[in-house]
Amino acid sequence: MSAAVLYGLVLLSAIAHATWNAMMKSAGDRLLTMIMIRCVGLAIGLAALPFVDWPDAAGWKWLAATSLVQFAYYTLLVRSYGVGDMSVVYPLSRGLSPILTTIAAFLFAQEALAGPQIAAVALISLGIMILSFRSGASGLAVGLALATGTTVAAYSFLGGMGVRAAGTVLGFQACLEIVNGSVMLGLALLTRPRALAAHVRRHPGLGVMAGLMSVVGFVAYLIAAKSLPLGPTTALRETSVIFGAILGTLVLKEGFGLRRITAAILVVLGIALLVAR
Repeated sequence: MSAAVLYGLVLLSAIAHATWNAMMKSAGDRLLTMIMIRCVGLAIGLAALPFVDWPDAAGWKWLAATSLVQFAYYTLLVRSYGVGDMSVVYPLSRGLSPILTTIAAFLFAQEALAGPQIAAVALISLGIMILSFRSGASGLAVGLALATGTTVAAYSFLGGMGVRAAGTVLGFQACLEIVNGSVMLGLALLTRPRALAAHVRRHPGLGVMAGLMSVVGFVAYLIAAKSLPLGPTTALRETSVIFGAILGTLVLKEGFGLRRITAAILVVLGIALLVAR
């Protein structure tokens, strides 16, 4: 598969990610919606498992680490959307990810930083600062968004390394969805079974669509991350900040002033430099 096709898959991942995040942000109970999303992933993983290759033993430690970090990500994301606008929380958390993933790839995967990539890190950091200060967001919202961004970078790096070690993208993803979905469904059944059942009855379409978007988006990213450098791949995926900001404004009726436009432009310029090699 050519690099152009792989980068196209990453853009697909970006669109899918922004879409399901907008769906979850607009849901009444975001935690139950996240559980529904992961239950859809569980169903897809179980259905796919007989038809995909089993991950190599070397990939299991990466799968376990990715799963643990994603649980932290789900928790922080739900909490972040509870206290801040999507057009603030989403660009801030996703904009931090390329910086940290690029550093991790340099330190642990020997993916060297080129001059344009260093400049890109500076641009993205500046965009994050613009979003953080005088954006109308509370300190708690900014802090949670930054913490969410750290987990995004961690699971992006771990997942990318995982599919390389496991030798199979679809097998790795199927097992990841089964682990994550089983744990979240089990917790929901133990703590809020009636609320979950009522939420599913009220929002069946939202859960299915958001779940499909989530699974398809991460599979597309992992396919690209298996072959492409992790830093640029993750950076291109974070063009989702633009889709997210637009969705936050048009669908969720959140404000989108000059500061957020400027920040989005800087993040996009940084992403473009990261991808250019």
